[in-house]
Amino acid sequence: MPALAEIQSTTPARAPFMRTRTSSRLVCTICADSMIAAEASALSDDEISYLWTCDTCGYGFVTKHAIKKVA
Repeated sequence: MPALAEIQSTTPARAPFMRTRTSSRLVCTICADSMIAAEASALSDDEISYLWTCDTCGYGFVTKHAIKKVA
């Protein structure tokens, strides 16, 4: 007996006038899960460091961002 399956989209329908937002979330390079917020941060004189840990696989890494001083 043949089996039929219906696949429903998990993406909500959007009105044509609504703009789509692009996401700038980080994605784990191991399991491709998106990461919402950094686990910790540290501030030095010229940069901010963020500690990221994937909730799915546990992979961790640090991002660093330079701070521009306003004179």
